[in-house]
Amino acid sequence: MRYRDRVPGFSELATTFDFEAVAYARLPRAAYDYQASTTDSGFTKRRNREAFDWVELIPKRLGEVGQPKTATKILGTEMAFPLMVSPTAGHAQFHPDGEMATHKGAAAASKTPMLVSNNASFPIDKVGAAADSPFWFQLYPKLELDANRRALEAAQEAGCRAVVVTIDQQAIFSEITEHDQNLSGVTTRRAPRRSAAAPNPYRVDDYRLWYEWPFFEKIRPFVKVPMVAKGILTAEDALLCLEHGLDGVYVSNHGGRSLDYAPSTLEVLAEIVDAVRGRVPVLFDSGIRRGSDILKALALGASAVCVGRVPLFGLSAYGAAGVQRVLEILQAELVQAMLDAGRPTLASLDRSLLRTDFR
Repeated sequence: MRYRDRVPGFSELATTFDFEAVAYARLPRAAYDYQASTTDSGFTKRRNREAFDWVELIPKRLGEVGQPKTATKILGTEMAFPLMVSPTAGHAQFHPDGEMATHKGAAAASKTPMLVSNNASFPIDKVGAAADSPFWFQLYPKLELDANRRALEAAQEAGCRAVVVTIDQQAIFSEITEHDQNLSGVTTRRAPRRSAAAPNPYRVDDYRLWYEWPFFEKIRPFVKVPMVAKGILTAEDALLCLEHGLDGVYVSNHGGRSLDYAPSTLEVLAEIVDAVRGRVPVLFDSGIRRGSDILKALALGASAVCVGRVPLFGLSAYGAAGVQRVLEILQAELVQAMLDAGRPTLASLDRSLLRTDFR
């Protein structure tokens, strides 16, 4: 896929897969490796994609008719499609305008909401002001409570509609694949802090090893918008989200960049949806590349899905226009898949549409 005689033109890109080849051709190797990399063996990233092949769509012939209806509302945020841009860091290494270009591209694609990482290349107020579509803010917990307060207050002042707190990736900080590939010495993230006086014999950076559920009660006074936990992979943790007053559950394995050999998110989605029982929205990411992937996640009970790598491939290839095109492809494919399946509304999507064979 990556090796072509020439870089295809914008009008020739028909699927989201096509944008990765252009991104690969245009980016410095270190930037592409960071964008596409995974952790350890890469099993979880591969499984995220393979799991979609284990779910068949069973169409309903001569079922519901009419124009497709894809609009929804999640935690007060209205959206034309149940699709959002996942939080990802450091967009300036992919395009000079970084997250501002991503936000503009998302806004141009039916005002698709964007989740802005607190590791963004630009301040949250600049990213938020770049376009008029809604955005949420993603937070990595910090041990110093005031640091969380400052970040959360700045995001809310900039207009974020919700806060997503990432609680996976506690121990890992530098992906092995990325380290092995970036032999040029060019780094795209901070190196782990490994001092001579390491606090433990394994030299594992402990700046995230303190995560505990009461953290949400500590930051709640600073958060005036809905708050969601990201990185949930079990029904048990989904129930703990509810117990600690969270407004939503975000099913994610960090796109395979956290725990190697973790399950694919599609495999665990149904059990989490069943545990939540509709009390809060369930967001979903990891592995989505096609509109039919979105349809499968929605039929399993996701309230909306988020995409991370594919908008970055679009950003790297063509800036804001690339982000817009990637999202529009997914939106069009979702509509086509819904119509082909005889399910033209979001309300008509349920597990009777699917035959699953997770292995």
